[in-house]
Amino acid sequence: MKSSTLKLIYKCRVAITSLAIVTGLTSPIASAETLRMVNGNDGVAAYAKGVLKIVLSKLPESYDWDESTEASTEARVTQMLADNDLDIVWYATTKDFEQRMRPIRIPLYKGLFGYRIFMIKQGTQSKFDGIETLTDLNRISMGQGRFWADADILEANGLNVVKVTKYESLFYMLDGGRFDAFPRGVHEPWYEMPRYPDLDLTVEKNLMVSYTNPFYFFVNKDNTDLAEKIERGFREAIADGSFDDYFFNDPTVTNVLKKANLAARTVINIRNPLLPSGTPVDDPTLWIDPSKL
Repeated sequence: MKSSTLKLIYKCRVAITSLAIVTGLTSPIASAETLRMVNGNDGVAAYAKGVLKIVLSKLPESYDWDESTEASTEARVTQMLADNDLDIVWYATTKDFEQRMRPIRIPLYKGLFGYRIFMIKQGTQSKFDGIETLTDLNRISMGQGRFWADADILEANGLNVVKVTKYESLFYMLDGGRFDAFPRGVHEPWYEMPRYPDLDLTVEKNLMVSYTNPFYFFVNKDNTDLAEKIERGFREAIADGSFDDYFFNDPTVTNVLKKANLAARTVINIRNPLLPSGTPVDDPTLWIDPSKL
């Protein structure tokens, strides 16, 4: 082969190699980061994962999801996050949670979790008629989970709380008259009651208890990088309207707005002694006002 031909081939190879280096063709393809989370498929988990997908879509990084972890108790899930066996969880915040985990302080439900209406037994509405103040609420007893933050909040306000270990037992005990009311987030009764069609349950018509109770994403205490990315994506989703679009079109939220009659209810405000000092209560872009819905 002539030397001139060899020189031409050599130059072409050099040019191709240089182009590959510039364009990254010789670099390995960046792999997506995997986020480990529980595989819960209830209404709250489905909603939280929907928000997370929108938030992550605003970031330049790619993420895969590992949902192989079975849903478990709150204590177990939060310990798994602390042990780096999970990357992200979602819960209503408390001072204890924010000491043990790193919160992304943007309320997933725009504060809607802080508005509670009562699930009651059919035929007992008269027990609630005329209640207008916190003192009036002492006329009734309320069922709650033994380890729920909500139970502690209600008790701290002097209310009569009956604590139960098993969540499912609350519905049967309400139906059996063991307490008068089961306070629920405004979004919860309409997907919970159909699970118990043999029980004689309904929603109280006139009252709503209000306390600041944000529901956040949490990551491991040391995972500042992931926390910052999620907050950045969340802020962008708020600014471009995609979070509001998701929130107001979520079937659970639309069901609340259709059935709960929030604007017409008597609101009884109570304090939340578990609320962390870093809660962004002064940022109106993060919260919803049910009286204006």
